[in-house]
Amino acid sequence: MDSEYIVEMRNITKRFPGIVANSDVTIRIKKGEIYALLGENGAGKSTLMSILFGMYEPDEGEILIRGKREKINSPSRATELNIGMVHQHFKLVSNYTITENIIMGQEPRGRFLGFLPCIDIKRADREIADLSRKYNLEVTPTDIISDINVSTRQRVEILKMLYRDAEILIFDEPTAVLTPQEIDALLDIISGLRDSGKTIILISHKLDEIKRIADRCAILRRGRLIAVLDVKSTDTKEMANLMVGREVSFRTEKKETGFGETVLEIDKLTIHNSDEFPVVRNVSFKIREGEILAIAGVSGNGQVEIAHAIAGLMKVHSGDIRLYGKSIRNMSIRERTEAGIAYIPEDRQEMGLVLDFNLKDNLALKRYYRDSFARKGIRNNTYLDECGRSIIDKYDVRCAASTETIVRSMSGGNQQKAIIGREIELGGVLTIFVQPTRGLDIGAIERVHKQIIEERDKGKAVLLISLELDEVMNLADTIAVIYSGEIDRIAPAKELTTREVGEYMMGVGVHDKAGEVV
Repeated sequence: MDSEYIVEMRNITKRFPGIVANSDVTIRIKKGEIYALLGENGAGKSTLMSILFGMYEPDEGEILIRGKREKINSPSRATELNIGMVHQHFKLVSNYTITENIIMGQEPRGRFLGFLPCIDIKRADREIADLSRKYNLEVTPTDIISDINVSTRQRVEILKMLYRDAEILIFDEPTAVLTPQEIDALLDIISGLRDSGKTIILISHKLDEIKRIADRCAILRRGRLIAVLDVKSTDTKEMANLMVGREVSFRTEKKETGFGETVLEIDKLTIHNSDEFPVVRNVSFKIREGEILAIAGVSGNGQVEIAHAIAGLMKVHSGDIRLYGKSIRNMSIRERTEAGIAYIPEDRQEMGLVLDFNLKDNLALKRYYRDSFARKGIRNNTYLDECGRSIIDKYDVRCAASTETIVRSMSGGNQQKAIIGREIELGGVLTIFVQPTRGLDIGAIERVHKQIIEERDKGKAVLLISLELDEVMNLADTIAVIYSGEIDRIAPAKELTTREVGEYMMGVGVHDKAGEVV
């Protein structure tokens, strides 16, 4: 047995009803390297690593850890072998403290009054604080999970692994829900863990991140291993083409079009959060037919609250929202949908889908009450199936059991494609896209960008909210930059450089509060 490899997965095959998730996959990972698994949504990356972590057992193949064949039939067994995993969707108890989440199942024991057994939580707090400082993962151990931001929750998941002495660390799409600044910090942390002797397996489809920190990458396509590459000697274009199986364009072509009537008008909008603090202040802008207006800004500057207010998910403190000149401020969410507003939310699992429903029902969530879907309270299942299959085919939603697939079992990227398909197929006059390509692979991103431009070319109004500056510059006709709840600048995209937009996003641009497009 070759001791050079800390992990060997030989000839792994895993089948689910209707799909082969992994087909005869062999990977070998060296101790102390960052090994990336690259592939499209649904390529089998997460399934392969779930097998290594003991969440699934392979139908065929074997696993060797440190040269010894092992049967990993549970996460507990994986933990015994010093394997840890940070899942794409965090597994934390929201009303517990950071310490309580980290030590769960391995609580340090003490004695109350010298003889009564108890959990020594103060000792645990000190240990977690020391551990977080050692690996530059500073957290406040007594903070409640529900009160901390996403990047801190990510740190908690990493500390859970380190507390259990993990040497082999699996990261499943670790940057999918982070801002660009948080991504930079996390990649530095992962590099630091490698430098401290840990072996890192990074599941991703973000080529720039893999290029930045990985040593080698294995490319999976539809469950099969396509190639294992040395990252330093391979460019991102070659990786993308191998991953998707065709030539991939990194820039979306967009023809010049004229704008039509004003579809959406935001007039001096102010929104307060639950603490009655103004998170959006006196914001005004317009979107016309055939126009993509992108709101660019660092996360947490009020852009998501604007989208929520337009869709009816947040109350407006003052100002107005008008659709084709008619105020919709007091309309219900359903009334806004019927008026022609489609909404792709930032959080697909919390707001976009009912995870325990099947795909058919999720794809009908905005239309199930219409006559074609149901008559006198009786569902027309044949029509629901037809509509569901149409969206699955048109938007390349990969799922094991067609419309009967339980949405929770789908990859995050395919969940996102399902939401985008459902909303576009509503055929409305305004589509709001909030982080539409978060968690999508390069091929799916290319497809979504084309779909957004197609909506614009049909004469629809599009509001795009994205933390990806390249995405904003690539797609937008007009850019509104938001900082601290206020619009600092609105201008045609061709009049702004990436540098200028970045400066306004950070609050260092020259303020132009007029808010009018020239």
